[in-house]
Amino acid sequence: MRKVLFAIVSGLLLCTAVGCIIPGYSADPVRRTQQLLFTSENLRLLLDEWERIWFLDMPDHCTPYRTHGGVI
Repeated sequence: MRKVLFAIVSGLLLCTAVGCIIPGYSADPVRRTQQLLFTSENLRLLLDEWERIWFLDMPDHCTPYRTHGGVI
């Protein structure tokens, strides 16, 4: 029983260290390059998306001094 349990546990640990069974990108070099470019572009735009979600890209209307706001 211990040998079976040890074999199962060691098999699970070995499977997690090997990697994904299904590859994340295509084997074709041209298509893989395109997929990697799309992935890096999405990660580059993540900061803009984060600022949009938290409204950090909006102007601050709480100025420390009074403004007229109209045509002078």
